[in-house]
Amino acid sequence: MAKAATAAGIAKGQCLCGKVCFEIDVPARWAWHDHSAGSRRAHGAAYATYVGSWRKRFRVTSGQGAITRYEDKATKTVRSFCKHCGTPLTYERARSPHMVNIPRALFSGRTGRQPLYHIAIEELQEWTYTGEPLVPLKGFPGVVWQRSKKKRRIAGDDPFELSQDA
Repeated sequence: MAKAATAAGIAKGQCLCGKVCFEIDVPARWAWHDHSAGSRRAHGAAYATYVGSWRKRFRVTSGQGAITRYEDKATKTVRSFCKHCGTPLTYERARSPHMVNIPRALFSGRTGRQPLYHIAIEELQEWTYTGEPLVPLKGFPGVVWQRSKKKRRIAGDDPFELSQDA
């Protein structure tokens, strides 16, 4: 009989205002990027990156009373948030009752898993950054941008200019 894996440590996290703190035993079960509309809207971002933990390895260490929940009966999912700052805290699905999913950005350190998977990739938005080369924006320290890929026109190469033959 295989021996159950033991935790290699603890990863701690918190909401933006710090009223809700939690921890999981690491390594986490898995990690992924979720491109679904629900996660996109709940996070207000192009996609959400989650760390999945067994429920029995997840603990709220302070601020339990500051947590509010939203249940989506149609999708059979529950999302929890800090009722003070609005930070998304957990995402739970009825089809995975023994798992709790936590936004990766809430952890201050390593979780033992890299996000190698993409969920709902078919919902990837055309405006999402996907690794194109970026260059510094002159005059704006710390700002980078993606240059247009359009060809620069050569003088006299105006497609709207009437030719002499017309």
